[in-house]
Amino acid sequence: MTGNRPHPQITQLQADPHLLIETMLTGDRRVLLVGPPGAGKSTLVDGLTTTLLQRGRRCHCLGADPGSPLFGVPGAVCLGRREGTLWTVEAIEALCTLDAGRFRLPLVAAIRRLAARVADGVLLVDGPGVVRGVAGAELLSAVVDAAAIDVVLVLTRAGRTLPLWQELQALPVEVYAVPAAQEASRPGKRARASRRTVLWDDYLAGAGEVVLDTRQLVLTGTPPPLDVPGSWTGRQVALLDDAETLAMGEVLALEAERLRLRLPADVGHARSLLVRDAARRADGRLGTLERFAADRFTYLPPADIAPHAPLTAVTGPRPAGRVGGLSVCLVNGVLGDPLLHVRLRHRRRSLLFDLGEGVRLPARIAHQVSDVFISHAHVDHIAGFLWLLRSRIGEASLCRLYGPPGLAANIDGLVRGILWDRVGDNGPRFEVIELHGAKLHCYSLQAGRFGCTLLEEAEATDGVVMAEASFRVRATTLEHVSPVLAYVLEPVREINIRKDRLETRGLAPGPWLGELKRHLQAGEDRACIELPDGSSKRVQALADELVLISPGKKLAYATDFADTPENRARVIELVRNSHTLFCESTFCEAESEQAKRTAHLTTRACAEIAEAAGVARLVPFHFSRRYEQNPATVYAEIAANSRVVVIPETVVID
Repeated sequence: MTGNRPHPQITQLQADPHLLIETMLTGDRRVLLVGPPGAGKSTLVDGLTTTLLQRGRRCHCLGADPGSPLFGVPGAVCLGRREGTLWTVEAIEALCTLDAGRFRLPLVAAIRRLAARVADGVLLVDGPGVVRGVAGAELLSAVVDAAAIDVVLVLTRAGRTLPLWQELQALPVEVYAVPAAQEASRPGKRARASRRTVLWDDYLAGAGEVVLDTRQLVLTGTPPPLDVPGSWTGRQVALLDDAETLAMGEVLALEAERLRLRLPADVGHARSLLVRDAARRADGRLGTLERFAADRFTYLPPADIAPHAPLTAVTGPRPAGRVGGLSVCLVNGVLGDPLLHVRLRHRRRSLLFDLGEGVRLPARIAHQVSDVFISHAHVDHIAGFLWLLRSRIGEASLCRLYGPPGLAANIDGLVRGILWDRVGDNGPRFEVIELHGAKLHCYSLQAGRFGCTLLEEAEATDGVVMAEASFRVRATTLEHVSPVLAYVLEPVREINIRKDRLETRGLAPGPWLGELKRHLQAGEDRACIELPDGSSKRVQALADELVLISPGKKLAYATDFADTPENRARVIELVRNSHTLFCESTFCEAESEQAKRTAHLTTRACAEIAEAAGVARLVPFHFSRRYEQNPATVYAEIAANSRVVVIPETVVID
């Protein structure tokens, strides 16, 4: 079938509520409205219900599109009736998802239960917006059966193929094709998200804070792990008694197996908690989350960050992506020298983990590097220091280097090997902080002024080598041939701006938002921020209105250590529940003896450590160059033992 020509068995009608009622709604019938978003289903439902009420007819509407509801609560199927120009919600069935296509069985079951509550009168079913593919076909027939539908109205645009026409002609009910209303427009994702967020906020208006013990509830749906508290923040949940929805709410935090919720009703007799993938996202809008480990993460082609910099060696795939408020990139790929670039977004500040060959990083990045965390001083982990040193000539700011005992002497030796007769007092300045058990030894050195000076010794409580208001870095000592350090970066919290609130206030994004975040991270709640409209407001007041604060996502980095019970225990404890773990996987299992001789990990060891630590995402790296031609072998062995490994799309595993 082509164009807008309906099947001979499908009658074409005009979208006139009076005509439609006279044609197909002379009695108490059940009508399913089918059409994609923007086809005018809501407009037609409004017209039909208004006309029916004017004629004194009893009418109900069942909202079966959880992502773009006409009324009621997003993330649920709602039964309502029209009173004047307003809808009154009579019952809801929580789904805790906005994706009708993904959770078809729960959706259909909810429709069946709510439709059974309507004993008489007209029932209009505002169908799911999924009208293509297998999901659309399955939903069409299932909804017709579940709601005992008599009539199907299909809304189509001029020149467009009638959706699901083969399935429609096979239905044992009357089917009519109706042109989409001219005033109807296809809403974009942002518009749909804003609309559903308004409805969700309306539902939660006046809600109170409730604390529930997860150990006293049956968790159903697709809940994230309880040992990853940050994965719960913002989640839409529902409290159920058997199949009955008592109330829906929003997770504020998970603390020691206790959930803090915004909840509009007392649900003391709830037996279970339903959780799926609907949640308030970082921008304040209600949307769909990917699996709890999500943050976009891809593998870049084996090329340089700086286009002008030559590719001097095969690097393999280059992992790059986001971890909460961090942008990360393994600069030299999984085969090159270890060098992890971590950019603190919106702060013009970078951190580096290890200092492998660094020519693939632009020189400007060197001026933004404030801290470098070095595992050990083997050449492939420290060769990039000369790039950092050269790039920072004339740079006044201090750069801090962290590492195992002896690092200060290593750095001092590299600096001493260069002639500094022309820099005067403008040589790059460094502090080197060594971890000695539970102590930190801090040294100072400057190029052109030979000598490494011990400044102080300090306690390294719980392995913390660096602590700021917004994040801290912890380390543990592992054994390679010599001591090496593994690290975790732990943001204290993530600060996200609610874009929906900005739009409501009519405030344009700009540098003032970065200033707001900086004051919040520093705990300066009483500082004033000048807004784009010329007014000013205290930080705390703006935070209450515009900001969502969630737990930070933990980034871990571990490489070059032997597979011993002691090393495993230490690294697992350090990286436990990390969002993303960068972990060496130097050798395949066939080279396990070589791995023992050189004190490196095999693919199996890498995978087992990630699984034991409960990390959400594993990024293996530091592959032996013997796998240049076939990195898929490495990924295949890791994937056989780990569910969370991130594999490049270009790598095909048999």
